[in-house]
Amino acid sequence: MRIENLRSEEIDGKPCVAAAVVWEDSERPAHELYYGTDEAFKEDLTLNPHGFLVACTMPAMWHGEQRLFMDEEICPQLQDGLETAMALIRHWWYPEGKKMPRLEVKTRASIPSVADTDRRAGMFFSGGIDSLASFRKNRLRFPLEHPWSVKDGVLIFGLETDEIEKFEHVKRHLSDFSAEAGLTLIPVYTNVRYLDDDWMFWQNQFQDSVYASVSHLFSRRFRVLSISSTYNVPHMQPDGSHPLLDINYSSSDMIIRHDAIQLSRLDKMKLVAEWDLAFQNIRTCNKSELYRSDQFNCGRCWKCVSAMLAFMALGVLEKTKAFPPEELTPELVESVMEIFKQTICFYEELPPLLREKGRPDLAAVIEQKIAIYQNRKEKATVKRVLKGEVKRLDEKYLQGLLKTLVVSMRPASRREHS
Repeated sequence: MRIENLRSEEIDGKPCVAAAVVWEDSERPAHELYYGTDEAFKEDLTLNPHGFLVACTMPAMWHGEQRLFMDEEICPQLQDGLETAMALIRHWWYPEGKKMPRLEVKTRASIPSVADTDRRAGMFFSGGIDSLASFRKNRLRFPLEHPWSVKDGVLIFGLETDEIEKFEHVKRHLSDFSAEAGLTLIPVYTNVRYLDDDWMFWQNQFQDSVYASVSHLFSRRFRVLSISSTYNVPHMQPDGSHPLLDINYSSSDMIIRHDAIQLSRLDKMKLVAEWDLAFQNIRTCNKSELYRSDQFNCGRCWKCVSAMLAFMALGVLEKTKAFPPEELTPELVESVMEIFKQTICFYEELPPLLREKGRPDLAAVIEQKIAIYQNRKEKATVKRVLKGEVKRLDEKYLQGLLKTLVVSMRPASRREHS
C-alpha cells in the first residue's frame, strides 16, 4: 500500500486534508481518503502524515499488503507503537504466521514546535452513555485550568451514518447541549470507513485507529484526546477499542488515551442519571432512519432497550425524556436482546435490581438470555478443546496434511486474511 499525494483542499465547501491510498497486493481500487471540518476550525486541521498512516495500518494488514509506504517523516515513537498495535491485533485475530506489513517511512528526530500551552485536552463525543459518562467524570475530577480538563468534543461523520442531513441534525442537537455543558463541539467529515466497511473488521481491529487518525490531524489544537471505553477492567477483551492499542497510536506530540475503564456500565449510567442536562440529552440509538426532530432514540433497538433497562433498574427511567414513553415489555426485551461476550456486561447486574423495582418479568427474560449465552459458551469451549486435540494429532501423525487440506477448501476471500 502506498499513501501519496498528501494535500489540503476544499471538498463540498469544507476545508479538508486528503491523500491517495493505493493498494499494491490487494485488488482494491485506489481510495481518495479525506478528513474535513467546518470553517470555524480550519486552522486546527493540519496536513499531518501521522493521521493517514494510522488510518491505513490495520486495513493494510487485513488485506495482506506487504508494505505500507509513505514518503514522509514520522515520529519514531509512532512507528514503534504501530508495530506494537499490529502485533497485538495479529495475536488476537489472525492465525499463526500472518505477516504484518512493513512500515516503509522516514523517521524524524525533532519534535514539532507547538507549545503545549497552545493546545488542550479533548475527547471523542457522540452523546452516548460512554462519552457522557467520560465527560462527566472529567468535569468532576479535573479543575477547568488543569491541562487534562476536556474543553472540546469531536463528533465524526461517516461512522454511524453517511446521510449528511441526519448527521447535521445530530450536530445541531449536540451543539446546543455542548454549549450549555461548556464543551466546544468540533465536527469531522471523513470517508475513512470505506478503506474497509466490514462491520467485524471495524469492531475487532479498526475503530480506535480511526479515532487516533483524527487526533493526529488536529494535533495543532490538541495535546491529548480521550477515547471513551466501552468495557471496564473485568470485561476487557480483545477488541478494536482497547487501552493496550490506544496508547500505541500516540506520538511524541499527541497522547491518545483510553478513558474510564474503572467504571462499570451501571456506574456510567449512574453518573449520567445524576447529571440532568446529560440525562435529558442521551443519544444511544444508531437507527438514524428513525430520528425525529424531538427524539433521537427509537426505544425499540437493542441499544435503546439495554439503556432503558439499566435506567429502570436504577429507578430513574421515568425522569428522562430522552426515550419514547412506550412501556418496556418482556416481549420487546425478548425480541431485541442478544447476549454475546461483548454485551453481557450490559445486563448481568440488572436482574436483582429489576426485581427490587417490581419488574421480575423483565429480570426473568434477562436471566434466561444469560443462561442461553452461558450454555452456548460451554459448547464453544468443548469444541475449541476438541479442535486443539485434532490439531495436535494432525501435526504429530499427519505432518499438518489435514490443516493444508482445510485451508485449500476455504473461499479465496478467507484465504486472503489467513
